[in-house]
Amino acid sequence: MDFPTEFGFPAYSTGLGILISFGCLFFVAGLLTYNYIRIPNNYPKNIPSVPIYISLLGLWSNMGQDEIYNRWLRQPLERYGAVKIWFAGRWNVLMTRPEYLTDMLKREDVFAKAGSQKKIPWSVLASLVGDNIINSHGDDWKLYTSVMKPGLQKTDFDTSAMLEKSRRFVDILLAQQTMIGENNGVLVNPIIQRFAIAAMGENFLDIDFGTLNRPNVRIDELQSIIKRTIFQPLFFNFPALDKYPGIFRSRRHAFAIVKEFEDLLYDLVRNRTRKLKRKNAIEPQNELVVHLLERALEEGRISDEQFRANLKITFITAHENTQQLLNSTFWQLGKDQMIQNKLRAEVLASGVTDPTMETLNKLPYLTSLICELLRVYPPVSQLINRVALEPALLGGQVEIPKGTWVGWNAPGVHSDPAVWGPTAREFIPERWGDVPEEIMAKARRETVKGKFIAFNAHSRKCLGQGYALLEMKVVLFQLVRRVKWTVDPNYKIKWTSVSGTCLAVYRIQLISKQGGILGPLGCRVVFETVESADAQGKEIIG
Repeated sequence: MDFPTEFGFPAYSTGLGILISFGCLFFVAGLLTYNYIRIPNNYPKNIPSVPIYISLLGLWSNMGQDEIYNRWLRQPLERYGAVKIWFAGRWNVLMTRPEYLTDMLKREDVFAKAGSQKKIPWSVLASLVGDNIINSHGDDWKLYTSVMKPGLQKTDFDTSAMLEKSRRFVDILLAQQTMIGENNGVLVNPIIQRFAIAAMGENFLDIDFGTLNRPNVRIDELQSIIKRTIFQPLFFNFPALDKYPGIFRSRRHAFAIVKEFEDLLYDLVRNRTRKLKRKNAIEPQNELVVHLLERALEEGRISDEQFRANLKITFITAHENTQQLLNSTFWQLGKDQMIQNKLRAEVLASGVTDPTMETLNKLPYLTSLICELLRVYPPVSQLINRVALEPALLGGQVEIPKGTWVGWNAPGVHSDPAVWGPTAREFIPERWGDVPEEIMAKARRETVKGKFIAFNAHSRKCLGQGYALLEMKVVLFQLVRRVKWTVDPNYKIKWTSVSGTCLAVYRIQLISKQGGILGPLGCRVVFETVESADAQGKEIIG
């Protein structure tokens, strides 16, 4: 017997209607979700797809980038040279075969650079980087390059500022070691970041940010907060959620942090003491990136928005690469004393304490070591920041539809035995040669071939690579000359986690490159001065 409701309908009928309504709702939601995450029908059929859950591991896993790559990406990429992969809210084509890479990189008119300001313009990431020299295309890129290139590609960077910052960096490391005790490892990354920001400020932005004078400088703190806040796996994999900061409190916070960083950087640089006190014009040969940007702004060649975007990207990229490479350097040389001692012997044999650029460029092992660090530990591990402007046949084999986003994975290229031989996954600086000029010539050849992409390649290769190489030479020279280090025996290696970078996040690469960093997380190192280490060695021998 049915029991009537107050409206005269059986109660079970009302319940059934509710169930049907929910069923329809779930069906529609499921259909929309399927349409959102499905692989487009026109995507290439002759390359495999990486299951979407691999890209979503960051929602529940702390697996490192190396674990993810070796378990799920290495085999299909080494076999097929490219895969379809979910990244930043869409399906993309990721490649590691040098022939595909060179084809993509050479055809800027087909595979155009385009960062988050084009891909996800409403996102926190887009608000962080804007339209800048790295991710722009066409006339905008030509404009930014004409303004900034002389400052980025200086061939006569003043090494005195780098030396001073490097010495202070080593002083801080030793002071920290003294404070925590000789048997405890120093957490190096926060100190490396302070050094990298300080050196970048001197050589690009004409400012001392004060990060080596004291800890907890706000501009330094904001970098750590941004890396921790912006790139949360849920929002990075589904950036459409950034459209609703009113719903998601964490995104409101992320937008606010980005705005604080932009305004603080702008204020510090535009009102820097050196600028306000300077009475004479700067000679053209001494102009830094910031001077060129400010003149372009004053002359009306760029807008305030363009000035801010390029100021931010200079700050971010000019310190982040060095930071990540130094992180990896402490790990690699800390666990391989033979390599560290060989480098130290070369540095001490030079007989100088204040090396010039000319001196540094004559040291073959230092040069080959940095090239090998860049090969094995490329700071920018992955970039997906190009979009096909028209249908294209990649490498004569892979059909790329118009509108497809494409990119590369550097560790995949650099560790493929088919590219670098059977020792591809070993750290061997000697593979580059023993004459500085020949070493750099080899690096250039492999870059052109798409086999060595630490600094990208062809027309869009990194304009700041000369500075990055010089800075690494200066700081490594000072480090091995003054200290010996070992990895804390209690430290367990963990490479940048998928939850921290969503398989590739901040390198921006940071950032605007839609890529990711590769570096040991939380690396701890035990330091001792060269003199004390030598003295202990003599006591043991005696």
